[in-house]
Amino acid sequence: MSVTDQVFIVTGAAGNVGSALARHLVARGARVVGVDIRAEFLDPGKLGIADAARFMALPVSDLADEAAARVMADAAAAKWGRLDGIGQTVGGFTMAPIAEQDGAMWESMLRMNVLTTAAAFRAVLPHLRKAGRGSLVAIGAIAALGAPAEMAAYAAAKSAVLRLVEATAAELKPTGIRANAVLPGTIDTPQNRAAMPDADPSRWVTPAQVAAAMGFLLSDDAAGVTGALLPVTGRS
Repeated sequence: MSVTDQVFIVTGAAGNVGSALARHLVARGARVVGVDIRAEFLDPGKLGIADAARFMALPVSDLADEAAARVMADAAAAKWGRLDGIGQTVGGFTMAPIAEQDGAMWESMLRMNVLTTAAAFRAVLPHLRKAGRGSLVAIGAIAALGAPAEMAAYAAAKSAVLRLVEATAAELKPTGIRANAVLPGTIDTPQNRAAMPDADPSRWVTPAQVAAAMGFLLSDDAAGVTGALLPVTGRS
């Protein structure tokens, strides 16, 4: 995979998918700026990153905040003198009967999923425009293509992420900057295993599999791909 010595931001780097993506990129020779609100979990040793020299920890309190997102992008570009893309894994999930989905829940889902992605994309764009190339990869959800029961707020927010990616890809086609998204099904995480003890997690997609798909879209191997919404669902 062609990412050697390229520089990528990975948001949500302390999370299940974000940490897997950081490991995936560093193992293939990239340099990674790992961003998360949980500073105490950004230690490369805790994240399983063998080459700590290729990883920079960057705590960010609120990625939906435009100023914080710009600081993130500027710090990442300054660290190694370039910026080649971003893997945006920050998001949130909730489910409840529609009668219980109040305005606060909807606002929370939109902020955690849509506003974070929009702010992160906008923040890195000046650096990618300067380079005349780059890759933006967001994490959507297969539920965005057809909402299951009790997931109206979550699925609507993830659907908005997909529309954001499509519009961004169309707008940036002349610039050499690509925008794509992965659409995971149920991810095999400790949290999902605890929430669904009777399910068969062998049918779920793993964080490493989601990370591999995101890594491909970030890489030059996907130079001809933009506006893609790639399902990564395992056997779920």
